[in-house]
Amino acid sequence: MSVVPSASYSVTVRLEVPAAGGSVSRLTTAVEQAGGIVTALDVTASGPQRVQIDVTMAARSSEHAGELVEALRALDGVAIGRVSDRTFLLHLGGKIEVTSKVPIRNRDDLSMVYTPGVARICLAIADNPDDARRLTIKRNTIAVVTDGSAVLGLGNLGATAALPVMEGKAALFKRFAGIDAFPLCLDTQDVDEIVETVVRIAPVFAGINLEDISAPRCFEVEARLRERLDIPVFHDDQHGTAIVVLAALTNALRVVGKQLPAVRIVMAGAGAAGTAILELLLAAGAVDVVVCDEHGALHPDRPGIDERLCALARRTNPRGYAGSLAGAVEGADVFIGVSAPGILTGADVATMAPRSVVFALANPDPEIDPAEAAEHAEVVATGRSDAPNQINNVLAFPGVFRGLLDAQSRTVSQELMLAAARALAGVVRAEELNAAYIVPSVFHPGVTEAVAGAVSGAASGSAAG
Repeated sequence: MSVVPSASYSVTVRLEVPAAGGSVSRLTTAVEQAGGIVTALDVTASGPQRVQIDVTMAARSSEHAGELVEALRALDGVAIGRVSDRTFLLHLGGKIEVTSKVPIRNRDDLSMVYTPGVARICLAIADNPDDARRLTIKRNTIAVVTDGSAVLGLGNLGATAALPVMEGKAALFKRFAGIDAFPLCLDTQDVDEIVETVVRIAPVFAGINLEDISAPRCFEVEARLRERLDIPVFHDDQHGTAIVVLAALTNALRVVGKQLPAVRIVMAGAGAAGTAILELLLAAGAVDVVVCDEHGALHPDRPGIDERLCALARRTNPRGYAGSLAGAVEGADVFIGVSAPGILTGADVATMAPRSVVFALANPDPEIDPAEAAEHAEVVATGRSDAPNQINNVLAFPGVFRGLLDAQSRTVSQELMLAAARALAGVVRAEELNAAYIVPSVFHPGVTEAVAGAVSGAASGSAAG
């Protein structure tokens, strides 16, 4: 698919040009002709003969950023100085820090914050462990846990390389929900070791957010932690994705005038995200769903199908379809992809039912170019920020955990996730809803509050019941 310049590949070039009319416009023209976008021009020094300028440009890739720099270097009279990658600069020293909430100015402060006064707090918690939520960081702190086995769309990079993503996740928790989150990248991919490690550190936290753990290991890790811990465990790659997909589909079906129980849905991908999406769709009332993987449609009699996929097949595919993805989408109302790039064509989408919906969510490259899909489907969504209807987990996980912590919930149920999806869908008002706006922006001020309120209410209701 075509990729537009992005801030994630932006660079700032410090250069000198002759102090003459037209010098600046030559810079802008050169960048634009090379396919980039100039986002800022700042004069940092000036003299009678030369002007020093910082040119900030958005590119399509690291390689393209280099091409933009060379386009500037090729101009007569231009001298290139320092070139800075803005994304790398942003990550220097990490993106989060720990700060004290209380001043330590004198001996009185020290004696209360630390010894001897802190001993009284320790004894109070020993007498009543529930006081840890009231008297420590536990009440508002979660762990973001990974083994680095499925980092973004990059694969098994390991624990250390996963740290920038987990830091980013922690920063998002703070920005959107006021939650203190700490990244824990575990140097093991053994299920037993992951589970035991998380259980041992759990007393510090009020919740566990699992992240970037590959399937099928992630299913066992989550299930075993939920059995052993009295705090909520949430695998965002599964359940955060499922919540946002259900919310988006709810609104997409409103746009096209269809109802969830009546539509035919085809899914591509039966991994962590695909399985969770399927479970939530079925819980929400979906009836006719066909799930495909790289070998075609799941059905119980497919040769070589494993036990997990067979269990999914028994709950789906009511007509027993046994063919390819292309055949499955013929006549379908909805396609949801969480699989691999380029597996669907415009010709495939053209065979879908009138007023169809296509969610092509593979990242960074979707199952079909959204522009191509939009030639035939009425509503198209992707996981990308440079196209309408971005299905982004940040719409869900901050509010979900804010609600869980506010309710002091000890678990995450399907009812809570359904409540979160309904609340997220409801953020888009009826007068705002259209084919290009089925989910709110991640910066919409009402998202976290709406999702948190729904989750807290559902959690409190479950506890009361």
